[in-house]
Amino acid sequence: MIVRKADRDDVMAICRFGEEHVRAHYAPLIGEEAAARQVRMCWNDTDIAGAVARGSVVVADEGGHLAGVGQRGRDGDEYVIRKLYVHPRHRGGGLGARLLGVLIGQLPADAERVYAEHFGANERAGAFCEREGFTVERIERGVVRRVRDLR
Repeated sequence: MIVRKADRDDVMAICRFGEEHVRAHYAPLIGEEAAARQVRMCWNDTDIAGAVARGSVVVADEGGHLAGVGQRGRDGDEYVIRKLYVHPRHRGGGLGARLLGVLIGQLPADAERVYAEHFGANERAGAFCEREGFTVERIERGVVRRVRDLR
């Protein structure tokens, strides 16, 4: 399996990945309507194509099939992990940590910290973040914001 920077040929596959896997993952946690809204807002071709063009999306490629997606971004002066999802059949094998490592490795050398957010109901994401060194900064409106020191 190769983890690599996404290119424009990956955009539609990334959008499909969101529709097929992210929506199904979130529906039991936040409800069908909220999960559908989340995918429409964050996994549409305009959003994904822009992030890919900026070089902020990585994919795990297994022989031409998408096994995982990660996206980094900025929130003001802060570096943020925007997306980090692994196909259900590849969970538990360290792929999420590999994607995260590549995203963090793309940050400037002087980056002091990186942030991540997840829905509070997403216990799997919370456990992953804790294993990867993120600590809770705050919880607002059901969203947990975490930080990881990079120094």
